[in-house]
Amino acid sequence: MRPLRKIIFPAAGMGTRFLPATKASPKEMLTIVDKPLIQYGVEEALAAGMDEIIMVTGRGKRAIEDHFDISAELEANLKSAGKSKLYKAVSDVSRMAEVVYVRQKQALGLGHAVLCASPWINDEPFGVSLADELIVHDKPAMRQLRDVYEATGCSVVGLVQVPESQVHRYGIVDFVAEEHGLLRLMNMVEKPAAEDAPSHLAIVGRYIFTPALMTLLKDVKAGKGGEIQLTDAIAALARQEPVYGVLLEGQRFDAGTPEGFLQANAILGLQHPDYGDGFRQALKGWL
Repeated sequence: MRPLRKIIFPAAGMGTRFLPATKASPKEMLTIVDKPLIQYGVEEALAAGMDEIIMVTGRGKRAIEDHFDISAELEANLKSAGKSKLYKAVSDVSRMAEVVYVRQKQALGLGHAVLCASPWINDEPFGVSLADELIVHDKPAMRQLRDVYEATGCSVVGLVQVPESQVHRYGIVDFVAEEHGLLRLMNMVEKPAAEDAPSHLAIVGRYIFTPALMTLLKDVKAGKGGEIQLTDAIAALARQEPVYGVLLEGQRFDAGTPEGFLQANAILGLQHPDYGDGFRQALKGWL
């Protein structure tokens, strides 16, 4: 089994749900308390041993590249001013990983975004992480998936239980339970009506794939809106080889929506070791 080190971050979307905040700033750079969303995702990947980062970006996403680049002038100013904590935070971000940037020139869906990174995969297993799905746990979500991948050698998809009223917002899986608590995925349906959903288990922005997924993506036909759906390729992969699902543990925030973004800031702000107490006191004065 080849080592798992590469991970793709699709980050080319326009972030229209956050307009006007995202008119000139990428959605992935919106901050949860004191870090941008994309940094949470990269830190999670690194904690899972995946240190070759492939960022799929588009027009207007230069701020992501700048965030992970070295800013010599800023670092020098912070260091000379004796702001050691801020200097370390900025320096660590710039040096945490080597990042490759790939352009998705047309918005043709998540499957197409992943396919844009294919020249950098080189017939190796790889992860995919959607940064606007924020999952907080002592054991990072990608680590939870990696444990199953290393035990089985098979592709693994992160899952969460969603209420019936929300199944139309997600890719929903059909599965069979195997021994040791493994869930083998048999099929996936993209955003089904509640009455057509095969379960209430939704795919949630964390994946590990064998190299076969890239080959299948090349043959996926564009669907509604001309988009290439990643779920179509996963369904084809599940017919070819085992694909497992993992019910992810942790606090999960759909930070790609304004409501989920606000919830993440409020809850993680209250839990923050530096700001939590003051934030809690301020809220008491308002509520």
